Amino acid sequence: MQAIVVDQVGGPEVMRLAERPMPTPGPGEVLVRNHFAGVNYIDTYYRSGLYPAQLPATLGNEASGIVSAIGPGVTQVQVGDHVAYLASQDAYAQYSKAQASRVVKIDGLPLDTAAAVLLQGLTAHTLVTRAYAVKSGDWVLVHAGAGGTGRLLIQLCRHLGASVIATVSSEEKAQIARAAGAHHIILYTKEIVPDAVRKIIPEGVHAVFDGVGKATFEGSLQSLRMEGSMVSFGNSSGAVPPVHLFELSKKNLKLLRPRLYGYLLTEEDHRRHIAEVLRLVEEKVIDVHVFNIYDLADAPRAHEDLEGRKTMGKLLLRID
Repeated sequence: MQAIVVDQVGGPEVMRLAERPMPTPGPGEVLVRNHFAGVNYIDTYYRSGLYPAQLPATLGNEASGIVSAIGPGVTQVQVGDHVAYLASQDAYAQYSKAQASRVVKIDGLPLDTAAAVLLQGLTAHTLVTRAYAVKSGDWVLVHAGAGGTGRLLIQLCRHLGASVIATVSSEEKAQIARAAGAHHIILYTKEIVPDAVRKIIPEGVHAVFDGVGKATFEGSLQSLRMEGSMVSFGNSSGAVPPVHLFELSKKNLKLLRPRLYGYLLTEEDHRRHIAEVLRLVEEKVIDVHVFNIYDLADAPRAHEDLEGRKTMGKLLLRID
């Protein structure tokens, strides 16, 4: 089978399409013929070396496709079922194996939509329900509001009754964030974010959802009100430097650096969050905007576009 392989860490150019052995499902596992794989910033972290990976490595943390084989003891799905699943850095491939208990059937949901919503949908849902429980009357700041996770965060926060401020880099991206439901837009290329936040809500926001990292971290802290919550969940601009804890004490701030899989440790949590995300999609509370679909061989270009901030929504790989 064909898969994207990384032999050394570096830029998108280190990714190559190569022949790999076909996986064989063991007890409790299924083999999925992937049709779509999601492209996410975490994939770039493993490729670049920001997150450690055993080389040679494959990439990809979410996919959708059709079950092609099942291992002993599997009863949850059958061959031919349409499924989506969180992968283990192996979704950029024609075939992947997964734990049957962590695969979800997606009857009625298109395969591309399922691949597009899974990782970012679960990230957004756990952030607004577990990292900081957004409630009616809250003010929240969402960075990168036109991105895949940013759009979902805006939609969920608005659904939960919060007033949402979103940061974007251009008027084109501002239109996307407004369409997602943002009440206020800050063009961070023209405004200083904390100052702009204080003009909108003088006491500051209750919570910041920051997937950008190094470039926005200080401004995020400055945008919070007393006893506000800073949820730092990504590093698209680079890793956040070490934090001086005394900086938090000035306003009794809470700082979290959550990890999605830390909220999905049990099968019950996994099923509950996925079921809720899919319900919200079916009820059109959240919608997924697929910005572009690339062939598997064009995975390097997908990474270039993502890291170059040329995208406004979800990126997928089509796997033939």
